[in-house]
Amino acid sequence: MDEGAMRDVGRLLAYEEIRQLAARYALAVDSRDLDGLCALFVDDVRVTRDTSGREALRASFADQLRPLGVTILNVGTHVIDLLDEDHATGHVYCKGEIQEGPRWIHQAILYRDVYERRGGRWYFVRRRHDLWYGADVGANPIGLPPANWPERSYGSGTVPSLWKTWQEFTDPEGNKAGENGEMP
Repeated sequence: MDEGAMRDVGRLLAYEEIRQLAARYALAVDSRDLDGLCALFVDDVRVTRDTSGREALRASFADQLRPLGVTILNVGTHVIDLLDEDHATGHVYCKGEIQEGPRWIHQAILYRDVYERRGGRWYFVRRRHDLWYGADVGANPIGLPPANWPERSYGSGTVPSLWKTWQEFTDPEGNKAGENGEMP
């Protein structure tokens, strides 16, 4: 393979690895996998003016997510600008559904990202969350009777309770762990 083709393959690989960051971020948030979520960021990530590092980031995410119930982040458009072999920026569109107490909210989100490749792997350096809007939805689906798919296509399902990380985050004492099954 010639040198130009190798550069093209490297660029395509960078795009795909960065896209996976955004997808893994959404899955980690929705499953409350805080360890997996923080592993997507550089180890010296700046969290506040006075704090940095993954432990500080983990505490920040825990504080932000604790008051929320179910979240569903659906990643859409993702524009990536490679600056050089190890640096990139990006804009990610995301539609979110968020349980906030008794409210069910839809959000249109724009993430403005900075990425860096370290040790051959891409990470978030910074992720800025901006909103187009957030709006209440008429009916909160939490608390509906079970859907029992395929018997009925409406009602409550098994996600997110099937994730062990969700169970541990929402019930750290383990009182309900395994109640709705676990992902292998």
